[in-house]
Amino acid sequence: QVADVEVVAPYDDAAEVSRFVEGCDVVTFEFENVPAEVAHLAELAGVPARPSGRVLATCQDRAAEKTFLASVGVPTVRFAHAPQGAGDLSRAVRAVGHPAVVKTAAFGYDGKGQWRVERPEDLPTVAADVGSQPLVVEELVELALEVSIIVSRSVTGETSTYPVVENRHRDHILDVSAFPARVEERTATTATGYAARVAEALDLVGVLAVECFLTSDGRLLVNELAPRPHNSGHLTIEACPTSQFEQQLRAVCGLPLGATGPARPAAMANLLGEAWAGGEPDWASVLAEAGVALHLYGKGEPRPGRKLGHLTAVAGTVEDAVARVERARRLACRG
Repeated sequence: QVADVEVVAPYDDAAEVSRFVEGCDVVTFEFENVPAEVAHLAELAGVPARPSGRVLATCQDRAAEKTFLASVGVPTVRFAHAPQGAGDLSRAVRAVGHPAVVKTAAFGYDGKGQWRVERPEDLPTVAADVGSQPLVVEELVELALEVSIIVSRSVTGETSTYPVVENRHRDHILDVSAFPARVEERTATTATGYAARVAEALDLVGVLAVECFLTSDGRLLVNELAPRPHNSGHLTIEACPTSQFEQQLRAVCGLPLGATGPARPAAMANLLGEAWAGGEPDWASVLAEAGVALHLYGKGEPRPGRKLGHLTAVAGTVEDAVARVERARRLACRG
């Protein structure tokens, strides 16, 4: 939609990847499931990949990701690796205990590739589904809240974080984000420290979303890493002096990082394919709402569960921003 040049080819087409990087000074990514080999091909051609292939490889595999987090002293849920899939599943579940969540080690998102094991009797059914693909088994913790924090790091090692974002999910898909998160100051400080530590240990160049669980007993546990602009950070377009997208470009192009504050209270609501069930949503009513911005992604078919856009609202308080964005989404879907 906006690029001067497009190269459309499978990621494993080495010749096309090489042709693509010939015209680039630097390569970056919009999601982490690009094969790490693509980044390595760019690097072999003398074009820096930012984030690097090492960062992609770490974040693409849940077992590698959690092992890395543990190695740098960042707490996670208790977990066990089942590299042979169903063949290792019973052992891994015993190591973690019940209840547990079984996840594919690679290519899971929005709740896909996950199974719950409440008791030993659930294992045969789950084992039949998972086959021999590598798995990670995690303890099931009681959540008070899910939060995320976007950290950016430049070529020179300059690091900057945005305020913590509070996230609410529906059917495993991010539904509404509130900014800044309504958490204790010590929780926000801890999250910021974890994010900076992870970025430094990865030698990150770019932006990284650090997704965390805040448990009912007050523990902050890092759940996942996403080395790219993140859905929960989309509200930075309206809420912050420098959006996460501009920050990514500043970081990968070797420019100084932009200011992330002062930040305005804001909320983001995802627009999924269901919003189009009654036809084109009522955008005129949405845009008549003060402080509400509409972003559509230019995707074609509005399938259920598919993220087609989002709304952001800014207001004087987080509570007002959440109420405003939810009201705007209801107006969009009224027809």
